[in-house]
Amino acid sequence: MTRFVFITGGVVSSLGKGIASAALGSLLQGRGYSVRLRKLDPYLNVDPGTMSPLQHGEVFVTDDGAETDLDLGHYERFTGVAAKRSDNATTGRIYSEVIAKERRGDYLGATVQVIPHITDAIKEAITRDTIDADGQELDFVLIEIGGTVGDIESLPFLEAIRQLGNELGPSRIMFVHLTLVPWIPSAGELKTKPTQHSVKELLNVGIQPHMLLCRCDRPIPENERRKIALFCNVRPEAVIAALDVDTIYAVPISYQAEGMDREVLRHFGLPHEAAPDVSRWQRIVDIVRAPEGEVRIAIVGKYTNLLDSYKSLAEALAHGGIANHVRVKLDWMDSQIFEQPDAVERLEGVHGILVPGGFGERGTEGKIEAVRFARERRVPFLGICFGMQMAVIEAARHLAGLPHASSSEFGPCDEAVVGLLTEWARGNEIERRAEGGDLGGTMRLGAYPARLAEGSLVRATYGDAPEIRERHRHRYEVNVRYRERLEATGLRFSGMSPDGVLPEIVELPGHPWFIGVQYHPELKSKPFEPHPLFKGFITAAVKQSRLV
Repeated sequence: MTRFVFITGGVVSSLGKGIASAALGSLLQGRGYSVRLRKLDPYLNVDPGTMSPLQHGEVFVTDDGAETDLDLGHYERFTGVAAKRSDNATTGRIYSEVIAKERRGDYLGATVQVIPHITDAIKEAITRDTIDADGQELDFVLIEIGGTVGDIESLPFLEAIRQLGNELGPSRIMFVHLTLVPWIPSAGELKTKPTQHSVKELLNVGIQPHMLLCRCDRPIPENERRKIALFCNVRPEAVIAALDVDTIYAVPISYQAEGMDREVLRHFGLPHEAAPDVSRWQRIVDIVRAPEGEVRIAIVGKYTNLLDSYKSLAEALAHGGIANHVRVKLDWMDSQIFEQPDAVERLEGVHGILVPGGFGERGTEGKIEAVRFARERRVPFLGICFGMQMAVIEAARHLAGLPHASSSEFGPCDEAVVGLLTEWARGNEIERRAEGGDLGGTMRLGAYPARLAEGSLVRATYGDAPEIRERHRHRYEVNVRYRERLEATGLRFSGMSPDGVLPEIVELPGHPWFIGVQYHPELKSKPFEPHPLFKGFITAAVKQSRLV
């Protein structure tokens, strides 16, 4: 029997519902239960694929090619359970499905309304696909409701979960509400009124929370805890302090100490006396808090004004640091800076340079200059997706004698070493895209295989694996017709699609560590299982730090 735990948020946004959901999932796993996490987003976009990274943050891509909210990255990193398309639904997707049914005549002439048609579609999105990888029914599905209670946009989702609460009952449904308990310095005390008002908003839509997760920067005194419980109609033990911590990987330890997982199991009438094993989290936290050294990595990107644009990337670099027992200090640098004369000298002293993904022409010349600096100064380099394409353009211009080499993404050019990807193989099928077609959901998305060349650095980095499978999100591809000319300069195409048509990886033999990949390895990195590329990159950076 699958049980559903809904996590809502109130008072203000950005309280950490995603981390809270992921931490609870990991604690339930630590007690031997199977879990899956989902996110319901109230915006009208069908998915975040066409949204600006500066507005929404990164787009997290799943193995099956879904473009999803970045919180799904937290879910995967904390639980190790690979997210799927069915784990993220938006208002736009729900309405699209309902309208498509109406156009087909599925409602047999009925007047299509928010209740019951939209809410029924939401309930279906919540309750479908509750089987784990072994074919067994999941023990828990945790569902984060995006937005803040009181927002107009989230009302249909709240109504849907209210209905589910009545239909399935408390034996299968639990409501957890995340709120803020702020400290007012002038009064010298924590204030509970925002939490009380937030719960009142939830009660207005017919939902009584069973647990309150109270975000605060200091412990909640026992009398304040009882006050919250009294006015919000929950047990005092179900008022959980969500204390600020110095690393997100300490959150499961903190929540376990506060008894969050114990109260969830008690609500469902499950055994809850024994504590879960959080020793693996403690090992991670110990390394983070007491590293044996530090390396400095420059990230030369286009969206550095909002660091959530690179959330998985930052976490993957931290995982590489954990694997090497070092702290990774990130220097976020806007690539446009390096389009000024002598600006690349700002890269002096860094131990590694990473050029991440991106779209559009803005800042590309600065990225190319950063790649050139890494190549000529022999600084460890990792190029991801767009970063790999910039590395190829840099090699074409400065090594292969093609000064006008560029990408057709930026307009017509004489030497398009990077061009529009119009068709590619996915298993036994061919997927095709047309120039000028829709932008949403039309890229090369999801996990694809790549074959690694024998004797290559990247194959050694992957533990001598002959073939890998990584997640992609791109519309343009390195032009394989330039392979022979580029390899004559020393650049090696060390990873290709199985049909040999699509370049997946390039590297520079003779350089301490220089790899560019067309895919996004950061999406599969986890604290307990750092991605090999980030582990290898930080290892090279550690060696570089001893030379600087």
